[in-house]
Amino acid sequence: MPTEAADTLRPAREAGQTEGPDPREPLALLFRDLRTSPQGLTEREAARRLTVYGANALVRRGGRRWPRELAQQFTHPLALLLAFAALLAAVSGAPALAVAIVAVILLNALLAFAQERQAEQAVEALADFLPEQATVVRAGGRRQVPAAALVPGDVLVVEEGDRVSADARLLSGGVEVDLSALTGESVPVFRSAEFGDDSGPVLAARDLLFSGTACTGGQALAVVTATGMHTELGRIAALSQRTHREESPLEHQVKRVARLIAVIAIAVGVAFLPMGLAAGLSLAAALSFAIGLLVANVPEGLLPTITLALASGVRDLARRGAVVKRLSAVETLGSTTVICTDKTGTLTENRMRVTAVWTPGGELSVGDSRQVPAELLLLADAAAACTTADLEAGHGDPTEIALLDLAARVGTPCLPERRDRGRRALFRFDPHIKLMTTADTRDDRVVLHSKGAPEEVLTHAVAVLDHGTERVLTPADRTEVVHAVGRLAARGLRVLAVARRPLAPGQQSPARREEAEQGLCLIGLVAMADPPRPEVARSIEQAHRAGITVHVVTGDNGLTAAAVAEQVGIGHRGMRIVTGTELDAMGDDRLDALLGRGEEVIFARTSPEAKLRIADALRAEGHTVAMTGDGVNDAPALRRADIGVAMGRSGTDVAREAATMVLTDDNFATIVAAVETGRRTYDDIRKFIVYIFSHAVPEVVPFLVFALSGGTVPLPLTVMQVLAIDLGTDTLPALALGREKAEPGLMDRPPRPRDERVIRGAMLARSWGFLGLISAALVMGGYFLTLTTGGWHPGDPTGTGTALHLTYQQATTVVWLGIVFCQIGTAFAARTEHASLRTIGAFSNPHLLGGIAFALTFAAAIVYVPALHRVFGTAALSPAQLAIVVPFPFVVWGADELRRALVRRRTRGVPVPPAPPPARPAAEEPAHHPLTVLLARHGWSAHRLVHALGVSEHAAAEIVAHARRIAAEHGHRAP
Repeated sequence: MPTEAADTLRPAREAGQTEGPDPREPLALLFRDLRTSPQGLTEREAARRLTVYGANALVRRGGRRWPRELAQQFTHPLALLLAFAALLAAVSGAPALAVAIVAVILLNALLAFAQERQAEQAVEALADFLPEQATVVRAGGRRQVPAAALVPGDVLVVEEGDRVSADARLLSGGVEVDLSALTGESVPVFRSAEFGDDSGPVLAARDLLFSGTACTGGQALAVVTATGMHTELGRIAALSQRTHREESPLEHQVKRVARLIAVIAIAVGVAFLPMGLAAGLSLAAALSFAIGLLVANVPEGLLPTITLALASGVRDLARRGAVVKRLSAVETLGSTTVICTDKTGTLTENRMRVTAVWTPGGELSVGDSRQVPAELLLLADAAAACTTADLEAGHGDPTEIALLDLAARVGTPCLPERRDRGRRALFRFDPHIKLMTTADTRDDRVVLHSKGAPEEVLTHAVAVLDHGTERVLTPADRTEVVHAVGRLAARGLRVLAVARRPLAPGQQSPARREEAEQGLCLIGLVAMADPPRPEVARSIEQAHRAGITVHVVTGDNGLTAAAVAEQVGIGHRGMRIVTGTELDAMGDDRLDALLGRGEEVIFARTSPEAKLRIADALRAEGHTVAMTGDGVNDAPALRRADIGVAMGRSGTDVAREAATMVLTDDNFATIVAAVETGRRTYDDIRKFIVYIFSHAVPEVVPFLVFALSGGTVPLPLTVMQVLAIDLGTDTLPALALGREKAEPGLMDRPPRPRDERVIRGAMLARSWGFLGLISAALVMGGYFLTLTTGGWHPGDPTGTGTALHLTYQQATTVVWLGIVFCQIGTAFAARTEHASLRTIGAFSNPHLLGGIAFALTFAAAIVYVPALHRVFGTAALSPAQLAIVVPFPFVVWGADELRRALVRRRTRGVPVPPAPPPARPAAEEPAHHPLTVLLARHGWSAHRLVHALGVSEHAAAEIVAHARRIAAEHGHRAP
């Protein structure tokens, strides 16, 4: 073998580059380019190449600078605002408040940093797909080596149960490979050295193996063409590394809120300073009051309340089967406008089951009946015999497990031990001819059993078993079989044909496949499906009511996916199938036009890049996208989507690490439930914002009255009383609003726009212009009523030692207690945005009731505990004075209840425009079965349609023409 120095070798091509040997070139050239031979490398040569190429491992590019990223958590606008508030609180003489704010800053920074650290582990999880050991041929002998020591040029031994350790070209033998992690294929595929594909997608090449896939059957030798980050798996890892998580809508909106609050707080504080000086206050007093106003307008509880609301949503989702890895993702879920879902295991139960059987006598029932027709018994026995799976162990191809289950249901179980003992020959499933054949012993003679694609079985069949009698297969019989296949396929079923041929007594089984698969007798058709989950249809309907579009993005066949989608209700505004080939040839403008039509699309046979394109196209149109996935190939798209949803049961570690949310039950219904939870959480955040903004008005108005009156009206509220509201009575009710139950009709309204601000003008008008003004009017009315009742006139002194000092203290206590009582009414009013309070129940939020109880207890202590009077400048109130503030909550809540009732009445009177009908083609196309059209879209010629399916030449030409028109509409010219 060659012994050139390692420095003469070119490292294998980087992901996405074309340098290095082409794994599909002729073997002689590939051996030359790799400088190897069928006897493998020597140990010395392998060691030199390991130095050149590096370890066969997936690595991250660039380290994570966690100290700097942790420091970035403290530069968040809201964190800076809270830090400023803490500084002002310390300056104004409230060290306890300052310490509490600093604690909040630290807690939220550490929490956010921990959440982001979890999201960065996707690439490391890819390494779990590489085994620890691999079998190679070196210097002509087999030996075990660490998988990390594989290098290009090694000859790899692949056997059943092995996980492929590197990208390789098959040299001899054939294997069944589970490519689901890379391609989304739901069943294993056959790869053989006898095949040669030098065109088309690399992943579709039938003589190539890929790192991270698993061998489910067979044995083969292969030459390693790429290792580590140069493999297809490494290319996907590189895509994941280049795909960075973007800022969530809530994170963006919180920054907007922080800026708005900062501007308001600073503006109010700065504006009061000259007012205080004009009112005759000293500079120190005016500065003290300005700082008090600024602190009063900073919502210290904003960040912890948002965190608590999101954490509550996370807990709710965990109870419903969804694990969310990033708190802000809960809010993002609420703004979801498009869900791109896989089919297998998400919409369906992820188990194949025979649902229909056809024989020349017609369609037969497959229920558990005591009287099973003889035709069904024979068909089930033949289908089960032509398998290698184990039903009890659940091991093997899902299709074969379904056939074994059928045999067991109809009373002719096929035990693996007995089946294998009687087997004389096995011709494994060949995807090229789509057939599998076994030779089995039946009553001292050999019987050949075949199963496969109906069109292929028809090609090899010469007879048909009709009511137990074998007769010649006529053209009319072929037509009837094709029609039966069409009817079953139209129901979204996977159809297999089953045939047999008994050999003469004493005749040995054929040695060659071609001899075994000829002169077959067709027994019938077996149709199976992965049944939709029963709860998915209701969830799809709920998603549609919520204005959410559902696209199916799958690696499976488009016709099957479309049938399942139709069964669960996808496509209510129209539906079309786009194959992976068509999507790859489609320009971005045509893809945007396709997604902009309002139809729900079935994207079939998608690649990792295709999923990324779909997510990017939807997000470019302003959509908030939730994308499901379970394989390695899904990792980049899961990271790019606003919400990446991985499967917890069937998903790979790669997908789970790359995703934002993991479904523990792999159920689409859980996604819709998560959207509902996200909407509720976002509404709760808005309720809290309305609540905290509304109390700013009654706190600021007393200072404005004092300043504008030039000191004629004594200050109705002191700084310490303001801090007592923010620190003592405000916090718990605000936190409780972050755990409010959903408002009726939550999922009957369209998603909010992606760029909609968390604070809207209507919210400010409600909190400041309505609830805040009503509260300010009530507390100032109580203030003046208390003063005038005590004999005060404008300009009378109320300072310490004056006759009116006690009256003044009682008046300020009425103002302070009135604000607390108004906030109780505001809390009940803020619980709903549109609906009446009775629709959710006045006492349905125990956390709010507990918070109000604490606020009342704290208020009672400040009003009636003498030791606190000197600290807060309060005085005990008489029953008459207390009676002034008692009605305040009912007035505030009642006014807002009346306002909401008027809004609901006005909204009900607005006519809703009818939904536009789905677009229809200008001219009706001839009725062709979707199966034949889909085959033509995948390149089947008219001649092949005529030969395999028995359709007329005219019909075949029309089918091909129709497929070309569909492809042209999608921006792709059909073959």
